[in-house]
Amino acid sequence: MKLQVSARFRALQHRNFQLFFAGQLTSLCGTWMQTTAQLWLVYKLTGSAALLGLFGFASQIPILPLAAVGGYVADHYDRHRSVIWTQAASMALAFLLAALTLTHTVRVWHLITIAFLLGIVNSFDVPIRQAFIVQMVGKEDLPNAIALNSSIFNGARVVGPAVAGLAIAWVGEGWCFFLNGLSFLAVIGALAAMRPARVAPSSGEGSPLRNFIEGFRFVWGDRAVRSALLLLSLLSLLGLQYSVFMPIFANDILHGGAQGLGFLMSAAGVGAVFGALHFAARTSYKGLARFTAVTAVICALGLVAFSQSKIFMISAGVLFVVGFAATAQMAATNTIVQSRVPDELRGRVMAVYASMFMGVQPIGALIAGLVARHIGAPRTLAIFGTMCLAGALVFIFRVLLRLERPGVAAA
Repeated sequence: MKLQVSARFRALQHRNFQLFFAGQLTSLCGTWMQTTAQLWLVYKLTGSAALLGLFGFASQIPILPLAAVGGYVADHYDRHRSVIWTQAASMALAFLLAALTLTHTVRVWHLITIAFLLGIVNSFDVPIRQAFIVQMVGKEDLPNAIALNSSIFNGARVVGPAVAGLAIAWVGEGWCFFLNGLSFLAVIGALAAMRPARVAPSSGEGSPLRNFIEGFRFVWGDRAVRSALLLLSLLSLLGLQYSVFMPIFANDILHGGAQGLGFLMSAAGVGAVFGALHFAARTSYKGLARFTAVTAVICALGLVAFSQSKIFMISAGVLFVVGFAATAQMAATNTIVQSRVPDELRGRVMAVYASMFMGVQPIGALIAGLVARHIGAPRTLAIFGTMCLAGALVFIFRVLLRLERPGVAAA
């Protein structure tokens, strides 16, 4: 048992990753508090599913055009310093949102504008931070570090929404934003205390767009990477939009209010933590394509089941399964990509990863809000889940079975 536990957390033997783990866990709890409070505040001010979709669109659309620039920065500038700057910018936006809310001057356009600005920051932060992980742990422990990084994100997803639900009911949304601003001090302090291995900046020339195209060519030329990323893009475009509808399900369908919203998001977060830790126990890359396919099917079926449930505890249980499967699929896809990309292209390829994963989410959020306005959130989510299931089956029959042929598997 001792060996299994040590293998599951082996990336934590690196001091830099220990600091990163502690700082990120604190900061991300605040981030999830803010995300939950923002969703609730938008819905409270407007009661509109379409505006929930617009909010999701505004918060993530910048990564689609700007991820190329973020990947360029990750390959050409010091990743350590760059991450500190992105975290500092996120902290400033959190304090601005807190000030507007606590002074009772906040409006919906403030929420959407700040979400858009935070999306710009994340356009740089995501590819830089993903490329920075290898500097903290090295290639040997990279898959485990990816899984543990995912567990940090989703562990915070358990605590943050639950605390936000209570805080909204007791003291209001503004204090959620203020606490998030304070939480960034932990990660900035941890980053400042690091002494990561130096990596020589890429000597490649050309514009960010040209560099992005180089990363895209690598992705498209590698069948395993291309297939896994396309399946993840479908999950991001359609499947992950259940989070946009959470205020509607929590308040109007399951009648749980703000605390119910926090509990439902935490249920998905608990499942996500278990999914990340389950993947962290893996010690080899063997069978990742099959693992990706199975988790994609489970996630799609869970989305359809959640869309039809009208019992609160059943919905929470299904979200646990959805969180488990979706996070395991994300970690497997990230590992497939990072294990196959050469170091000199890592930032550029992670920019493509960010665009295909996070960049399509705002488009899905906008579509989800518009469709739900006409046919309702449950029917919309049921359709999206069915489409994700169809994509997973295509992956199984057109990609997985070919990859597992004896000659191809040996290659």
